[in-house]
Amino acid sequence: MPCYSFEEITEQDLTEVREIYNYYVSNTTISFHTEELTLEEIKASVINKNPRFKSFVIKEENEIKGYVLITQYKSKQAYDFSGEVTIYLKPDIVGKGIGGTALQFIENVAREQGFYTLIATVCMENTRSKSLFEKHGYEQCAMFKGVGYKFDRRLDIGSFQKVL
Repeated sequence: MPCYSFEEITEQDLTEVREIYNYYVSNTTISFHTEELTLEEIKASVINKNPRFKSFVIKEENEIKGYVLITQYKSKQAYDFSGEVTIYLKPDIVGKGIGGTALQFIENVAREQGFYTLIATVCMENTRSKSLFEKHGYEQCAMFKGVGYKFDRRLDIGSFQKVL
């Protein structure tokens, strides 16, 4: 069984993190961006000035396999104990159990940071992510029909929530 480590994302990781994310931008409906992100844009999305919101690369034998992060759910103070969880993996390793390991890791980080609940926003075409979150105790709590438009079609998103 592979052994994964988690290290906070640094400036040195940004090029590889950007490559992982931009694959999903260009090739899938997993990301709702329609144009690839620049290095500065990916930096802004994964390196947060607020220390409660954490971002980690997922490594196996010192090689980045993906990344996982907690971001701010909403920018109003009443939401301060809710976080949004995101996981992106290199496309060639999807389906090998890394997502579940990353999810358990980031949930522990969230607890340490005082979060009450985590929310994942998933394109409903992304059956792997839906299954991953449901398998780990997340419940679908919302569905938004046709809110995204990519590759000449309307896309639904669902929100999945877990109380920690």
